[in-house]
Amino acid sequence: MMIHGKPRTVAVIGAGILGAAIAWQLSQRGIHVVIIEKGQPGEGASSHSFAWINAGAKEPIGYHNLNRRSLEMWTRFAAAIGDGGDPDNVGLRWGGKVSWESAPSAAEALVARVRQLQSWGYPTRLVDANELQVLEPALDVGTVAAAEYSPNEGQVEPQMVVDACLRRLRERDCEIEAGTEFYGFRQRDNGRIFGVETTSGGGDVDAVVLATGTDSTRLADLAGVNVPQARSPGVVIRTNPLPPLLHIVPVVYAPALGDGRREIHLRQCADGSMMIGEGDQESLAEDDSQGHADDLLERARRYLPGLKGAEAIPVPVGWRPMPLDGYPVVGFASEAPNLYVALTHSGVTLAPVLSQLAAQEICDGVLAEAVLGPYRPGRFAGLTSEDVASATHPRDAKLR
Repeated sequence: MMIHGKPRTVAVIGAGILGAAIAWQLSQRGIHVVIIEKGQPGEGASSHSFAWINAGAKEPIGYHNLNRRSLEMWTRFAAAIGDGGDPDNVGLRWGGKVSWESAPSAAEALVARVRQLQSWGYPTRLVDANELQVLEPALDVGTVAAAEYSPNEGQVEPQMVVDACLRRLRERDCEIEAGTEFYGFRQRDNGRIFGVETTSGGGDVDAVVLATGTDSTRLADLAGVNVPQARSPGVVIRTNPLPPLLHIVPVVYAPALGDGRREIHLRQCADGSMMIGEGDQESLAEDDSQGHADDLLERARRYLPGLKGAEAIPVPVGWRPMPLDGYPVVGFASEAPNLYVALTHSGVTLAPVLSQLAAQEICDGVLAEAVLGPYRPGRFAGLTSEDVASATHPRDAKLR
């Protein structure tokens, strides 16, 4: 399903990093965009994201390649939305990611992962303890059983990206309705949407992009579209602003300390604060207490001594968008042919490519099936509520 003819007005519901990026791409094509955001732009999942740009942790190879394509688009995308064409205006920083393991079994898994990625042509490589220390001298790496360096990875500041997109949209006289609740579609008998209803009144539209993160399941259901999600709480903490601590490599994954607590990951934000989390990017956690924040900081300080004297600032638990099978949901819905769903856990990495492809599909009517075919909303059409209830992890979902 798709739109017949280029739309004139598109409502984009949701102003996180993905919604803002799609809105900007549509405006580049001459579309009048109306953004509807129930809170403040960027305050949802984007504000809790670790914001690591990567393709190394993505499987299978088709999904890996989608992320890698987007990773390689980030510099151009950032320059296009940045003030004066400056990518630094969105906090984009390259330099790669290092990770290492101290336990033999974990080291074996790391080596296997690097070898697999290398077989896919990804520029990651094994390094020894001496090179790891040279790559980031600020680290105290301790025992190193295996280590890797992925030089093409980086980080960005999602709020700065959202703000930049909105500045460009205002320059094109697009409408940004912040603090406006969306509560319904106006649909014809064939399911096509001709208007939206909001607390500010709503209006007529030619198409709708639904990019509301965790709210996508509830709002898609209003149009008769099934977009199930897994429950995915996550916790990160921040510190007070600090002088530059990571001088070469911006993203660090450090091993567990061997006392039952999980591994940690950290990066330094554009404002100087450190962002610290534990486990991997899919780890579930709901402890956003000061005690847990202090514990995460203490573990990070073990590997980054420059954190001595830093203050741990808890961040309320963040509910991450997580399609039930863990993969993006992108494209038109057959139940509402001009409703375009855009839902993904990897919104930071994927924003450039998904926004570009969404604009193509909406404006040109040419579907990028070779790239987005596996991620269409229709794959959930036959999923029952029992299937959803029985899924304890995204990969457990019983998809057709």
